[in-house]
Amino acid sequence: SPIFRLKSAMEDYDPQAMNEQVLCCKCGVSITPNAVFMCTNCLQSEHDIGAGVAKQVQQNTCRGCGRFERRDASWAEVEPESKELLALLLRKPRGLASVRLVDASFIWTEPHSRRIKLKVTIQKEVAAAAVLQQEFIITFVLSNKQCTTCQRREAKDTWVALVQVRQKVPHKR
Repeated sequence: SPIFRLKSAMEDYDPQAMNEQVLCCKCGVSITPNAVFMCTNCLQSEHDIGAGVAKQVQQNTCRGCGRFERRDASWAEVEPESKELLALLLRKPRGLASVRLVDASFIWTEPHSRRIKLKVTIQKEVAAAAVLQQEFIITFVLSNKQCTTCQRREAKDTWVALVQVRQKVPHKR
């Protein structure tokens, strides 16, 4: 049957052994053969690998001591534009765990703008042996929130106590 012959011909096809060019199945541009027979422009237009990643994220900072809030609600004291701050910020956006992070770097912003911008490069495999790479910018909007240490320092004459009350009664409940 003709279908069987076509399948066996595709099994014998080795793109590295033959130095051939094929046409992209979407736009018709001449490309070296790959698993999906599409050029990179058509692959990128069909698959948006950065769609699930949040592009704008709110980041809380303490105005009193300048610490940054982590995802687990603890606070970290980090220097501006340091590796520690970069690691802390890259844990925050939703959807970044589903792709492979290739590169991340800070983009300079005005200090009074209350924004931190990161240029992020990600990769994801969209089809068999077809890996796409995409660059985009994630903006972190800084908002003020007092850390627990500064809250205790500001609120004078407060107590934190745990009281256990027991009562002896003649009946059982």
